[in-house]
Amino acid sequence: MKKPLNNEIRKPTKTISGITPVAVMLPPRRCNHGMCTFCPSFNVPQSYTPKSPVVLRASELNYDAFKQVQARIKAFELMNHPTQKIELIIMGGTFLEYDKDFQYKFIKDCYDALNDKISKNLEESQKLNETSKHRCVALCVETRPDVCINFIDRMREFGVTRVELGVQAIDDKIYEITKRGHKVKEVIESTKALKNAGFKVGYHLMPGLPGSNLKKDLILFKKIFNDQRFRPDQLKIYPCEVLKNSQLEQDYLNGKYIPYNKEEIQNLLIRMLKIVPRYCRVMRIMREIPPEYIVAGTTKIDLRKDVENLLRKNKQKIKEIRFREIGFNQEEQNQSNLNESSLRLKITKYKASDGKEYFLEIVNKKDVLLGLLRLRIFIGDNKKQAYVRELHVYGKSLNLDEENLKFLKNSAQHQGLGKLLIKEAEKITIKNKINKLKIISGVGVRKYYEELGYHLEESYMVKNF
Repeated sequence: MKKPLNNEIRKPTKTISGITPVAVMLPPRRCNHGMCTFCPSFNVPQSYTPKSPVVLRASELNYDAFKQVQARIKAFELMNHPTQKIELIIMGGTFLEYDKDFQYKFIKDCYDALNDKISKNLEESQKLNETSKHRCVALCVETRPDVCINFIDRMREFGVTRVELGVQAIDDKIYEITKRGHKVKEVIESTKALKNAGFKVGYHLMPGLPGSNLKKDLILFKKIFNDQRFRPDQLKIYPCEVLKNSQLEQDYLNGKYIPYNKEEIQNLLIRMLKIVPRYCRVMRIMREIPPEYIVAGTTKIDLRKDVENLLRKNKQKIKEIRFREIGFNQEEQNQSNLNESSLRLKITKYKASDGKEYFLEIVNKKDVLLGLLRLRIFIGDNKKQAYVRELHVYGKSLNLDEENLKFLKNSAQHQGLGKLLIKEAEKITIKNKINKLKIISGVGVRKYYEELGYHLEESYMVKNF
C-alpha cells in the first residue's frame, strides 16, 4: 500500500461516522441448522467466499482474533485514521453456536489485542480496556433470530451493544423454500428480547429470494416498518445473488430461479430507501463478493453510490440516517453550519416491540444529522423500565486526547452534543415516573458515563433519580 501524504486520510469514509470499525472473522464452521439454499459451500466461514477481503485477511492469520485486531489497527494507523474509539464486529457465522469456551476466549483475545496485553480473564481485560489507548466503544455480533434469544445475558457479559439478525425476509414460505431453519415468529421474539435488554438491533435483508418477487419484496419491506413487532434500528440490504457451490446455483442452471438484474435492483433500492424512517440507518447495500464467485446477479458492489447520487440529483427527501449524517453531507461540514444557533433537538416517538421508543436527534436547519440517542421505555418485571440503547455523535472520528479542545473545526464530535442528548433522555425518563435509567455501554465508554453520574451495575451504566 502506498504511504499516504501528511494529514491525508486514506479511505476517509471508513471512519467518517465517528468510530473505527474493526471486523474480526470467525474460523470456518457450518451452521447447526444446515445450509440455506443461497449460501455457498467453501472451506471458509459460512456465507463467505475464499477471496472475500475480510476472509483473506483472517485466513492469513489463521483466524486468530488477537492477531486480526492488531493487524486491522495497524492498517488503520498506516492510513492515518484515528484508532482510539473502536467498534469490534464479529463476523463469519452464527457466533453463539460456537463452543462456549471458544466464545469466551475469542472475545477476550479481542480485548487483549486492543489493550496490547494478555489478561488473566475476560473481566480483567475489560476493566483494562476502560482506560486503554484503543477502547472498545461498541461490540457487534451477527447471529440468527432463533439462536440469540437464549444468550442475552452472555452477550452482555461479553460487552455486546449491537446484534445483527439474519432475517432475510419476514415470510415463512420463503424461509421454507430457502431452508432457513426458523420462522417469522423467532424474528419477532428475538427482536423484542434484544430491545428489552437494551441492544441496538439490525436486520440483514435479502430481496430477490426464491419465492419472492419485486412486488412482494416491497410489500414485506413496508411491513418491517408498518408493523410494530419489527422496526429495526438499522439494516443491511443484500440483494440475492447466485453464488458458486450453492443449491441456488443448481436451481438457476435448471431454470428454476432467475435473479434480479441491475436495473431491477436499483429501482427497488430507490423505492426502499424512500420508505426507511428517520430512526433507521441502512448500514450497507450489496455484499463485497468477488465477481468470480457470482454465477448470476449484479456484480456491481458500489451500487449504493449510484442509487444515492440519483436520489441527491433528483433532490429526493430521504429520511434514512446515513443519508443525512454530517459526514456524508460535505457541504454542511463547515463551522457556520455547526454553530449552536443552527442546531435543534428533534424527538420522534414510535411504538416498537410492545415498547415506547424515543428517537432523539441533533440536526441543523437542513435536517443534516449530528447526533442521536435511542431511549426505550417498556414494562419489564412488572414495572416501567428505561434504557438508552444507543448514543452516537456523527462526524469524522477523533482521538480521545483531542477532547480538551472547545471547538473543533469541521467536526460534530466533542461539542457536548452527547451530554445534551443524555440530559434530554433523563428528563423523559423522570417525566415517565421512572427512577432509574440504564445505558447499554461499550466497555471503553464507561468512564464517559461515570463523569455524567452513572455507575456500573450488571453490565449497564446506571443512574438513579
